[in-house]
Amino acid sequence: MMGNRTVKMACVVLVVIGLWISPVIAAGPSLDAWKPSFDPSGAKYKCIVSNVSHPVIKGVYAGFAIRDELWKRTNGQIYLDYKPFSMLGGEVEVLNQLQMGAIQGMGVSSVAATNLGPRFGVVNLPFLIDSFEKLDKFAGSGQLFDHFMMAMDHQGIMGLDITGYGNYGWATTTPVKTISDAKKVKFRIAEAAVNQLNYSNWGFNPVVMPWPDVPVALKQGVIDGLDHTPMVCNITKKFEVAKYFTQLNYAQGLFIWIFNKAWFNSLPADLQKTFKETVHDVCAKIRIETVQQETDEIEKAKAADIEFFKLPDADMATLKAQGDKTHQAFAAEINKLYKGDTYRPANFLEEVQGFIGYTK
Repeated sequence: MMGNRTVKMACVVLVVIGLWISPVIAAGPSLDAWKPSFDPSGAKYKCIVSNVSHPVIKGVYAGFAIRDELWKRTNGQIYLDYKPFSMLGGEVEVLNQLQMGAIQGMGVSSVAATNLGPRFGVVNLPFLIDSFEKLDKFAGSGQLFDHFMMAMDHQGIMGLDITGYGNYGWATTTPVKTISDAKKVKFRIAEAAVNQLNYSNWGFNPVVMPWPDVPVALKQGVIDGLDHTPMVCNITKKFEVAKYFTQLNYAQGLFIWIFNKAWFNSLPADLQKTFKETVHDVCAKIRIETVQQETDEIEKAKAADIEFFKLPDADMATLKAQGDKTHQAFAAEINKLYKGDTYRPANFLEEVQGFIGYTK
């Protein structure tokens, strides 16, 4: 009898503990470190903006910087309620919320952006915009960049500007020093058409997975590699499991700052102008800071005994040659024109390739 009573008491205690812990777990990451220094309750206009990653990354922190600068420049009329850490879900899910108007904005990764704006895929193509210098050149290209930012206009979503999160490579649980090594790895890649096509052309073994699912999958061995940047892997602690990084630098990771057009058009003209100017100014500043942050995070990772590798030149040449098939296969999607496009190039991808100096 005493034994049964003890078991029952233990069950009650576990239930109570569970009820106490569950709300804490459900609450998710805390934004206390990034609270605004002002009271947003008096704002006339409010927009909820999502991002999947960690605001220690400069390109993600941009959302808070836009929030604060927008509050200042509009004299407290617009409050940008920023939700990083995948607080609103994975990117494909949140893109649907944005399109429906349930939220008003998003710092969407360039890899996921192709789901509603295939033209955005031009920056994911291997060995095209593959350095900070080329990214700066593209962002300053005027007509080409403006056309790029119109990628989701036909979906009721406007693109304003970009921030970055570094150069793509492979974080792995075993050393990857050759293409042969890479073919043994189960790489997590984003839910993105260009990435899936590219990994198919490379002949690798990708696992398509939303970013919020990655930590558990990596720890449990469902995947043993990540297609991502060293900055993100270090800051989000992926290097605690994947202790090797192969530097391919085949593409630049971007966050594209997009907003629901209907919501934006509901703002007075003067606030629309201020909104655009604020996003542009903040993003330009953050892109400069991102260059140094990648260097810093790589040095921190190396100090923590993360090993970095580069593939042999012959292997890199093979990846580039195979990757050109991705350019060719996705060209039609990138070149597609829509009703709202004011610039109507015969071959947008070819123009970008020529402007950047891409060679096969």
